[in-house]
Amino acid sequence: MSKKKYIIVLGDGMADEPIASLGGKTPLEYADTPAMDRLSGLSEIGMVHTIPEGMKPGSDTANLAVLGYDPKIYYSGRSPLEALSIGVPMKDTDVALRCNIVTLSEEDVPFEERTIIDHSSGEISTQDCTVLLEAVKKELENETYQFYAGTSYRHCLIWNKGKVIELSQPHDVLGQVIGQYLPDDEKLLYMMKRSYEILVNHPINVERKKKGLNPANCCWFWGAGTRPGLSSFEEKNHCKGMMVSAVDLLKGIAVGAGMGVAQVEGANGGLHTNYEGKVQAALNALKEGYDFVYIHVEAPDEMGHQGSVEKKVQAIEYLDKRVIGPMTQSLDKENTPYRLLVMPDHPTPIRVRTHTADSVPFLLYDSTKLYDSTVEKQGSLKYNEKDAKAGGNFIPLGHTIIDRLLEK
Repeated sequence: MSKKKYIIVLGDGMADEPIASLGGKTPLEYADTPAMDRLSGLSEIGMVHTIPEGMKPGSDTANLAVLGYDPKIYYSGRSPLEALSIGVPMKDTDVALRCNIVTLSEEDVPFEERTIIDHSSGEISTQDCTVLLEAVKKELENETYQFYAGTSYRHCLIWNKGKVIELSQPHDVLGQVIGQYLPDDEKLLYMMKRSYEILVNHPINVERKKKGLNPANCCWFWGAGTRPGLSSFEEKNHCKGMMVSAVDLLKGIAVGAGMGVAQVEGANGGLHTNYEGKVQAALNALKEGYDFVYIHVEAPDEMGHQGSVEKKVQAIEYLDKRVIGPMTQSLDKENTPYRLLVMPDHPTPIRVRTHTADSVPFLLYDSTKLYDSTVEKQGSLKYNEKDAKAGGNFIPLGHTIIDRLLEK
């Protein structure tokens, strides 16, 4: 028999709360998920807490935990991880900041009185947003501040000999007047204001507004941190790992951990990403000597931030039918023994449109065995928040769940 393979399918922000329009069910509970339903009766199901006490519930801390890195030890800020992904040459004295290009309201009021409408500018394409960033760079870049293009609306600012300062996450303040959430640092605030002036009437945004799309009209800085120092994933876990994700944050964690990073054409972090390409990249990696693959799907989180119940359900159904189903069918057909962990990193409830630190449900399946000690109990559980809580199986330290997957 071939060597056992290990897979994590991470539905970012997939967990939620009961929603009245779904009959009191969560999106995960309501969605049509035949692949996960099939696995549920043969799997260990439970809850895991991925966000350490006192830390903000972000995809940075949560995904570090899922990969086995205790965020309290390894976390040095979100943007530095993304900087690693896009090849930014960070010095020890540099501070990296995420630079979202967001949508602010455009009424005739002072900058501080504008409202933040969309943290992703309508999931703007990388191509268009890179052009907008170039316009900002042309005027604002200097020896102290350098801009680097990322994916879609997600970019990076490197602050030479900068300070790690507290900055508001744009997806936490959607629909709110921005004044109280702007940076205290005068230079960062100036660059945000000036970026709005540069971008508000840029030809790309003029066309976007004509088409009814949200304009990408302002830089928003957040997620400041210093160069990370992750230990080797392979040395720590004695297996060779591959990251499959469209998101620079996840790619950056992988680069920092010495993992491989798959490049999937058409993977964009949105609802209509290249799911099939991600599955193929993961299967190829497992055939090419990798023992572990981490398939990250951003769409449920993005739909949670947008506050769209319908689209979040659709994102979960895509995850099930276009990732988990084909992945398991292919491995089963080839008689490849594997262990599969399905879970979110954190909840992104529709009600609040941002992350929370609540525990999340997990499903752990082993193609070679049934869970003999719990099969009767587990067989009656479905993979959703309600059943996972009811089962009483709880992992309090999120960074230890990978040990259960890898049978340590």
